[in-house]
Amino acid sequence: MSYFVTGATGFIGKRLVRKLLARPGATVYFLTRAAELPRLPELHEYWGCDEGRVIPVVGDLTQPALGVSPADIRTLKGQIEHFFHLAAIYDLKASAEDQQRANVDGTRNTVRLAEEIEARHFHLVSSIASAGLFEGLFREDMFEEAENLDNPYFRTKHDSEGIVRKECRVPWRIFRPAIVVGDSRTGEMDKVDGPYYFFKLIQKMRRMFPSWMPTIGIEGGRINVVPVDFVVAAMDHIAHLPNEDGRCFHLTDPTPMRVGDLLNTFARAAHAPEMAMRINAALVGFIPRSVRKAMFALTPVRRIRAAVMKDLGLPDDILDFINYPTRFDCRETQRALKGSGIAVPPLDSYAWRLWDYWERHLDPDLFIDRTLRGQIEGKIVLVTGGSSGIGKATIRKLAEAGAIAVTIARNPEALDAVRREFEADGLRLITHAVDVADPQQCAAFVKFMTEEHGGVDILINNAGRSIRRGIENSFDRFHDFERTMELNYFGALRLTMGFLPGMIAKRHGHVINISSIGVLTNAPRFSAYVASKAALDAWARCAASEFADRGIEFTTINMPLVRTPMIAPTKLYDQVPTLTPEDAADLVVQAVIHKPVRIATRLGIFGALLHSLTPKAAQIIMNTTFRMFPDSSAAAHTREQGEQTADQVAFSQIMRGIHF
Repeated sequence: MSYFVTGATGFIGKRLVRKLLARPGATVYFLTRAAELPRLPELHEYWGCDEGRVIPVVGDLTQPALGVSPADIRTLKGQIEHFFHLAAIYDLKASAEDQQRANVDGTRNTVRLAEEIEARHFHLVSSIASAGLFEGLFREDMFEEAENLDNPYFRTKHDSEGIVRKECRVPWRIFRPAIVVGDSRTGEMDKVDGPYYFFKLIQKMRRMFPSWMPTIGIEGGRINVVPVDFVVAAMDHIAHLPNEDGRCFHLTDPTPMRVGDLLNTFARAAHAPEMAMRINAALVGFIPRSVRKAMFALTPVRRIRAAVMKDLGLPDDILDFINYPTRFDCRETQRALKGSGIAVPPLDSYAWRLWDYWERHLDPDLFIDRTLRGQIEGKIVLVTGGSSGIGKATIRKLAEAGAIAVTIARNPEALDAVRREFEADGLRLITHAVDVADPQQCAAFVKFMTEEHGGVDILINNAGRSIRRGIENSFDRFHDFERTMELNYFGALRLTMGFLPGMIAKRHGHVINISSIGVLTNAPRFSAYVASKAALDAWARCAASEFADRGIEFTTINMPLVRTPMIAPTKLYDQVPTLTPEDAADLVVQAVIHKPVRIATRLGIFGALLHSLTPKAAQIIMNTTFRMFPDSSAAAHTREQGEQTADQVAFSQIMRGIHF
């Protein structure tokens, strides 16, 4: 038996061809463009056969009679028992013109070829989209009743089906698959579509919250999804049944899920939090269309919506599908499949396979260069305070990744030692002795970098001063607050504002500020330090709002306690858990690669949340730690404590990384 298949290299088509070839004596002719001929060995391997049973026919969907040559038409004439037309655009993001050419004009050209070669049966693979947004139950014998066909995809699928019904002289059968997802046995899928659009959102939720935390989600209409292996098996079976011509078959799930249940199914598969409370998206329907249109036309709303949709990979008209109003009767399909063992498997039984395949093969993040080298190679990166600690560890990682690495610090001897150390390892490091707290030195350095290097691409404000001293011991030391602010806040600002004009001119740049977990937890005994870092955080938030449309990113890292020379004078810290400079540098690297607004530990975020929701309780907790841990001997003019008490050990382990 001979078959002709269009769209044979597509997701469904490839599997249909393999299914047809399993029939004894089957030969499959398939339409292909000349440019795709080099793919034949790969396709033969997938189908498990040679060119003797799968024969390419060169043509083009947009040409009359598919552009098939007269010689090929003569060869095919009278030989084809079943003609399957699958070639179409299934992309909701495709232009209306492209969909018209492929889905409507392409179907008309296909029908003409099927008639010319005298095929005995014509099978159109349509879609439930041909029903439009029909309100209610859409039966398999319904067609003209379709409504709300404004979407180009809906319209072209409906019109292409109309061509077969009204113009095709070959006995026809129409298949309307639901939203087709991956193989229920392997999870294999070829693109992000249908429910896959929500996978990125589910993934983000999993990263933000533990799986046991209930969340607020969305509810909507019933979304009908079926795995590709069911679609292929059902089409193959029904196409070969006698006396079924002139009928339409819904390849749908007879018990579809609501949007909320479907998303929760995938959330369970992803080990992400489930939606315990759902807001029905249909409520949006009560807002008059004119009001909604006017609201989304507002520039801030439009930009926010575009950014969110892009970040989550959602199409613009996703709301139409969340509120999907149509249910599909599939009694004819169930009748035809009775006794075959072919049925739609429960989504619960294979959702984990779909998720696993998506995360391993289709997640958009997999196709973005997330390596440090890919982000900074050849770029000028300045790290302040690079003679030791976090700065030194960070600038080393950046130099190793190919950045033009520049660092500054006050001590020229220490800088020379670091440069020689880098040179011994084959790394180039540009160093300048600059006191960030000195306005004249900062101005001169910015001028030099602008003239010699064109400014910087990434500025990492790391240089800082920390003073661990309670306010009671600071009444006569106001200069502590002044000098801390001069370096941590004004110094960082001098450099940032000095390099910003160059970043604005180039329309790209990234400023990373090394802040402190103390800003989130309001750490006592560090009032001078925390206040200076909080000021820098606030300035960065304001700047980010001003430069969001200039291609300049701002990232704040609320760094936990790190074992550096800055904390060495406090002997108490020898006994508490801290990050190493290399651990801290890894956080900076993540900031460089991903450019988030903020990087913070879960403890830091929890602390900020606690201070926002129950400030009195948060104050009691922090006051307890304040009284539990003494000032350093230099700050309190007393002898420093030796071994830690049991309470101190327990607290320092629970509040890992917090400044005491």
